[in-house]
Amino acid sequence: MTPAELEAARDRLVPDVVGDGLRVLFCGINPGLMTAATGHHFARPGNRFWPALHASGFTPRRLDPSEQAELVRHGLGITNVVARASARADELSDEEYREGGRILEEKVLRLRPRWLAVAGVTAYRAAFGDKKATIGPQTRTIGDTRIWALPNPSGLNAHWTLATMAEEYGRLRHAAEADG
Repeated sequence: MTPAELEAARDRLVPDVVGDGLRVLFCGINPGLMTAATGHHFARPGNRFWPALHASGFTPRRLDPSEQAELVRHGLGITNVVARASARADELSDEEYREGGRILEEKVLRLRPRWLAVAGVTAYRAAFGDKKATIGPQTRTIGDTRIWALPNPSGLNAHWTLATMAEEYGRLRHAAEADG
């Protein structure tokens, strides 16, 4: 993908991967330019979402971003806090996060997944005004949907290795399985 092709994807919207009866609706911060250019969530090669999803036991094999539709068969889905694609999350305004949180809440009330898993605790804090949120299960719910803040799977998040990220995703998977 050329730099011009990536830049042409700026501000594009990427459709959610959703269905009925989701166990977990994963929520990214916003689509990156590679995701917007391909139409596949978490498409940047250094992103650890797909490896962490498999290593944690959510999927029987590592899926390629182009296979994202298969997630629904596993009771999983993907959306974003902010729909607009950008090169970096720091290009988003506080207002975009707040509005994204409002839209996300409406989406969760409509879809009713058992868990909403926000991949990026900073995005969760900004979207829902919870400045003290930490990684893990949250006390807040949206209707009957429980919320879990996950580490951001971006390769830029050096505080988390793939192994520690998979461990946290695994904690969520166990909680989701315990819920039925």
